[in-house]
Amino acid sequence: MSGVPIGAHALLSDCHSAALVTRDGSVDWLCFPRFDSPSVFDRLLDDGGGHWSVTPVDEHHTLRGYADQTLVLETTFHTATGTAVLTDAMAMGEGNHGHALGEGAPHLLMRGLRGLDGEVGFELHFRPRPEYGLVQPLLSAVDGGVSVRGGADRLVLSSPVPLELAEGDARARLTVRGGQELWFALHRSTLEQQPARVWSEEEIAARTAATIESWRSWSALHQRYEGPWRELVHHSGRVLQGLTYQPSGAIVAAPTTSLPEEVGGERNWDYRYSWVRDASFTMQALWVAACPDEAESFFAFMTTAAAGTLSADRPLQIMYGVGGEHDLSERTLPRLHGWRDSRPVRVGNGAWDQQQIDVYGELLDAACRLERHIATMDDEMRAFLVALADTAARRCHDPDQGIWEVRGGPRHFTYSKVMCWVALDRAIRLADRLGAADRVPQWARVRDDLHATILREGWNERVGAFTQYFGSDELDASCLMLPIVGFLPATDPRVLATVEAIADRLTDERGLVYRYRAEAGVDGLRGGEGTFLLCTFWLAEALAEAGRVNHATEVFQRAAAYVNDVGLLAEEVDPDSGELLGNFPQAFSHIGLVNAAWAIARARHRAAL
Repeated sequence: MSGVPIGAHALLSDCHSAALVTRDGSVDWLCFPRFDSPSVFDRLLDDGGGHWSVTPVDEHHTLRGYADQTLVLETTFHTATGTAVLTDAMAMGEGNHGHALGEGAPHLLMRGLRGLDGEVGFELHFRPRPEYGLVQPLLSAVDGGVSVRGGADRLVLSSPVPLELAEGDARARLTVRGGQELWFALHRSTLEQQPARVWSEEEIAARTAATIESWRSWSALHQRYEGPWRELVHHSGRVLQGLTYQPSGAIVAAPTTSLPEEVGGERNWDYRYSWVRDASFTMQALWVAACPDEAESFFAFMTTAAAGTLSADRPLQIMYGVGGEHDLSERTLPRLHGWRDSRPVRVGNGAWDQQQIDVYGELLDAACRLERHIATMDDEMRAFLVALADTAARRCHDPDQGIWEVRGGPRHFTYSKVMCWVALDRAIRLADRLGAADRVPQWARVRDDLHATILREGWNERVGAFTQYFGSDELDASCLMLPIVGFLPATDPRVLATVEAIADRLTDERGLVYRYRAEAGVDGLRGGEGTFLLCTFWLAEALAEAGRVNHATEVFQRAAAYVNDVGLLAEEVDPDSGELLGNFPQAFSHIGLVNAAWAIARARHRAAL
């Protein structure tokens, strides 16, 4: 049960798929050609799984970081005999600059070794195990590398050094001296496409340089935020961009599956899909961190994905595959032991057919904020957004599974009702653009009635706070969103009391915020979970909105302190060990960081006036 710490990984992305790399230079997770494709390397979820490691033979000290303004990883190994740098990247397509990031990606994982001084010995171990480890492929030597056959894909490993092949593995010992460079690559294609091929070292080096330039040109064109924690915000913007599936405009919640919310627990979910909620939040965070030209693509994706399914009898599906797929049925993979024996390992997500009525609000809130970034709003998109508001008006009094996708019974969750209010409020603001002025009186009546209902049923006098669901005595961090979305002013006594109750009674000893108390049983699952980084950033944001800038800054810094050595955040923090838990890197956490930093920047500006 060794399990490399979740926080010891770095992300690579080509805006189609993703890889995770350890501090020792091992690619322990890779899905080709999409984020939600079956994995090629899966050691992240099983110690005996597939991987591609390039690791110093001798004892070493490691420093790593991303090349400036990129998601190209540079790992520097210092040994007693010398120093070498390992560069890792997933290739961008030719001509990917500025707006075109991710277009035409060749599905190529590139790795370069460069000696800085002395000499460093390395061991290379290439162990592909396609389809989540089900396939032990046939490896065959070819001129300049190794051909990998097995399953639906064909892979070719390009290598400038000879490799020893045995039982589906390839190995080599090599030495890199000062001034020397060696370039490797793994190319993927399906059987129907042009076959994968060997790439020359010159081609790999040139494509790596072009990929660095692609990221930098995108960052220079898009990233304008100049407030506090500028570098963290900009980096989070690149991470969120790296979680975007360029061909469709979909955005995944995380590039991994089944990394647990509790070591050894069952709260292990597949996050490699596009949640309406998470993606909407991501687009709004990119509005702060990266001026999203992708807004139009995202709303076009949502319009297409939901086509023919949103009706009076059928609510909006809460998540889709990155290509717009609807059926994301969940299954388990019993052959995988899970990260630190945290089972089950799941593929698919059973929440796909839940009712979660908050999604109408998140999507319309994003459309409202990003309106000027949606240059082309055709009749289909306008009809879709109008239908969202109409459906929110019809369903706002229904119980649902809520933002946390509980697998217990549906309830009248306070947050869900608030977001239905947001849906109607934002639709009213957008009515002229949507050609829906005639609907405004009806939307306004439902909105105002709902507002009164939430104030009456969501506030609990005994608890002294807005609570998780109508009639509940339980706190829920999602109620921190009431002032953030403008449901009530941040200085309203009921809002301040709710913020204080959550800060006092829903935090661990470090001051990090839980989503809710799992022991109350509302989610229908066994065991517990860690504190939730998004919720901690929400606390910082709510405090900033209330003008409590110093307290907001303290809370922000508590949460931001959990970025790993390359600036990445998981979903949760273990309340005992302080270790990162959950799928990684997590869009929600980086969204929270961006929005809280921006809220604090605005609060500081207001205080200075």
